Amino acid sequence: MRGGAITDLRNKIIHASLHLFEEHGYHGVTVKQIVETVGTSKGGFYHHFTSKDELLFVIHDTFITYVLEKATTANATYTSPTKRLQAIIKSFVKVFDLYKPHISVFYQESNYLKGKYESLIKCKRDQFKKIIFDVVNEGKKCGEFRESLSAEIASMAILGMVNWTYKWYKQSGEKSIDEIGDIFVDLILRAILSNDPTFSNEYHEFILG
Repeated sequence: MRGGAITDLRNKIIHASLHLFEEHGYHGVTVKQIVETVGTSKGGFYHHFTSKDELLFVIHDTFITYVLEKATTANATYTSPTKRLQAIIKSFVKVFDLYKPHISVFYQESNYLKGKYESLIKCKRDQFKKIIFDVVNEGKKCGEFRESLSAEIASMAILGMVNWTYKWYKQSGEKSIDEIGDIFVDLILRAILSNDPTFSNEYHEFILG
């Protein structure tokens, strides 16, 4: 089996599993059902995944890795905390369009992720939270964000606000995911930016530009 075919089979297994888990729940689906849906053998399944638990981990890890990598890139690209936060929020919102089935399964079945897989996902989620916290804290220290702001509460509010997108976002909705991202940026920055006109002007240039 060539490399392309191997990758294709792996993706087919993930895709089929996403729909089966959404419909029947994690414990309501067997490896036998997955391979029958894909049209492969159990050997084909176990060539790519050591267990159904690892498959669930990969589904969770895919979108968490995406947002973490995007946040890390934003940190390395921009010096301004405002610009960093803009980029992080935009990519965070976009994940609900790119990986909608993955996220639905995550919220539905995350309790079944145990042991090392649970630890690995938690570690990445904590890293992402820390990046947001550090950006908000840095923004306070340099004067871009309001001095009275609680960095911890603001960070958790951002996470909570954006995470809830999975409950209502529809790809067929009136607003595109990019437009929704801009709305989130607008709401969040209006709440946390300082009154310094320098930073306020930068923000309005971003929104209106």
